[in-house]
Amino acid sequence: MAKEKVAHSTANANLDDQSIYNRFRGFAAGVASGVTKLAVGHPFDTVKVRLQTSSNDRFKGPLDCLMKTVRQEGVRALYKGATPPLIGWMFMDSIMLGTLHNARMVQQKWNGDKPLTVFQHGLAGLAGGLTVSFVATPVEQIKSRLQVQYDAVTKVYTGPIHCATQLVRNNGVTALWNGLLPTMLFRSWFFVFWASYDVFTRQLKKFNLSDGTTTFVAGGLSATTFWIGAFPADSVKNRYMTQPDVTPKQYPTPTAVAKHIYNTGGLKGFYRGFVPSFLRAFPTNASAVFMFETVMKLLA
Repeated sequence: MAKEKVAHSTANANLDDQSIYNRFRGFAAGVASGVTKLAVGHPFDTVKVRLQTSSNDRFKGPLDCLMKTVRQEGVRALYKGATPPLIGWMFMDSIMLGTLHNARMVQQKWNGDKPLTVFQHGLAGLAGGLTVSFVATPVEQIKSRLQVQYDAVTKVYTGPIHCATQLVRNNGVTALWNGLLPTMLFRSWFFVFWASYDVFTRQLKKFNLSDGTTTFVAGGLSATTFWIGAFPADSVKNRYMTQPDVTPKQYPTPTAVAKHIYNTGGLKGFYRGFVPSFLRAFPTNASAVFMFETVMKLLA
């Protein structure tokens, strides 16, 4: 058991406990993570989505986008579309992190006394990312559509419920899951997030840091690693989701979006809006993972 504690993070210390209560811990702690993620990260996310989905001449960069948003629409505009993720991220992180924890438990049962490998942590992250995609797709679609309403001229939806009902009325219930495949591609990168998290945790513990410091720093570094690789898929996902609700679609498939981004901006175009995501990644995810691990520990 001592070996397990040295090799893994605080939350993983009870992976050999197969009780129903231990299985529930991950889902409960995920709710706290989701709330934390929204509070810290949504303003950065609004800037990111606006840069990803706007024409090149609307904003000069992330700072210009931030200043114009606040000046023209007020500080509250940075939290446009916050209601869907507030509710959604509670469920999303609960499902993702609950699945992550249970996937770790299953693999630990297979391993016996041997701690999970980095690859196995990655597989657990992949399982969580793919599973939560089915919940994340409608939440992120509504959030993104609300975030790109700049003024009265571009305002199509009065709020998240109106946005959802309009999409369903115009295109059927399945419209809420348009973008599922690019969402799954994007969230498959949680393999990298949680694999790297285990690596960073192991290395940081060599410096005799507290559990809280180790968790916070490892979570931030893992998020930074994640976004460097996952950002192009996120750009395709957001542009595909936020295209006007008309027929025929401007981008009939995610591949059409990728071709358009490449043809108009090259490889660099896939990283438009990367700076706010990069700045957001460390504090947002460090705080969220810290909260997840802390609640897991409290519930142990």
